[in-house]
Amino acid sequence: MAITQVNVPDIGDFDSVEVIEVLVAEGDEVALDDSLITLESDKATMEIPSPFAGKITKISVSVGDKVSEGDYILDIEAAEGAAEAPAEPAKAESAAAPEQAPAQAKPEPTPAPQVVKQPAHNVPAAAKPVNPQAMGAAFHASPSVRAFARKLGVDLTSVSGSGPKGRIQQNDVEAAIKAVMSGQAAAPGQTAGSGIPPIPGIDFSQFGETTTEELGRIKKISGKFLHASWLNVPHVTQFDECDITEMDQFRKDQKAAAEKQGIKLTPLVFVMKAVVKALQDFPSFNASLSEDAQSIIYKHYYNIGIAVDTPNGLVVPVVKDVDKKGIYELSQDLMEISAKARDGKLGPKDMQGGCFTISSLGGIGGTQFTPIVNAPEVAIMGLSKAKMQPVWNGSDFEPRLIMPFSVSYDHRAVDGAEGVRFTTTVAKYLSDLRQLIL
Repeated sequence: MAITQVNVPDIGDFDSVEVIEVLVAEGDEVALDDSLITLESDKATMEIPSPFAGKITKISVSVGDKVSEGDYILDIEAAEGAAEAPAEPAKAESAAAPEQAPAQAKPEPTPAPQVVKQPAHNVPAAAKPVNPQAMGAAFHASPSVRAFARKLGVDLTSVSGSGPKGRIQQNDVEAAIKAVMSGQAAAPGQTAGSGIPPIPGIDFSQFGETTTEELGRIKKISGKFLHASWLNVPHVTQFDECDITEMDQFRKDQKAAAEKQGIKLTPLVFVMKAVVKALQDFPSFNASLSEDAQSIIYKHYYNIGIAVDTPNGLVVPVVKDVDKKGIYELSQDLMEISAKARDGKLGPKDMQGGCFTISSLGGIGGTQFTPIVNAPEVAIMGLSKAKMQPVWNGSDFEPRLIMPFSVSYDHRAVDGAEGVRFTTTVAKYLSDLRQLIL
């Protein structure tokens, strides 16, 4: 059986990326797409998959090494009949991973132990807005600063940088240590500048049996961004509902034709088209505030983030150029990104460039909910389960399929009256799809 070298595949625009985990050891048997190593840039964590099944015979990298596209990683003795899979983009989490401790020189099959994180120095969050859409980047720091922070056990996700564009510098890490020693640092889990006392810890085992399980990586990362958005964005949620009787009938009429092309036609794609038309009518919703919140940046492209529930947590891949695509093409895109999200194969480009997010719980249930704005976007829509209701038509009650929905928005960018007009407009387009072509 042939021994083949495995190199770093296409990892986007990243260069000299640090190896933070070696997930295999010499002698291990791996299957196609099993993760081999984990890389961490200043914007994302990426797992490099095995291009084929086989046995690991040699490993040339260790934790702390820097690699680039094309660099040699390890050797695999291919299993009989194994064929090399098409190159896949590195699997990426939606944000930078927690800092890792240096591992032993010889790779082990288990991930490198994590450093015990200490409370870190914070500055007011209003002064340094969070930008979770930069591929979920929790912080920006040079490799030397990251190494310095790991050595001292400082959690960089809780440190606000004083450098250009919020980049964390060594003096920021030193200030964090001083803040901890003087007792001025925020409690672990408390967002910078929140001004809110932490919830006191309780020993719940005194009341009965308990089990403790660590949160998954994606939930840890998204939790920080959601908390920061909730504290920094003045949320307003507008509730509304729309009559989708005709829309759903049209979808059912097209179902057979779509299935012949291998396409699953869902109500969500019609909502995406209606939302984009409404965004064109109300540009303030297709915008972001500047870093100092003194200007509004209007976007002239229409990329819609779709919240996808996966076994590892909620992720938000982005469907690009929704205004330029038809229903069938959007359905195909939606099927592909949803499958990649569930399989953990979303790349960095799949997560970037969103203008507006849609979170749909209609397939599960519920009547209404208040989604949290995915900053730096200024609005997000939440879809709930549609149901048949009696509606008065002027002379009789008739059964109509009514879908409740909500839109949360940043009140700094959008006024209340404009928020109501936006939801009313979306409802109008969904009630009569013919208006989308006017």
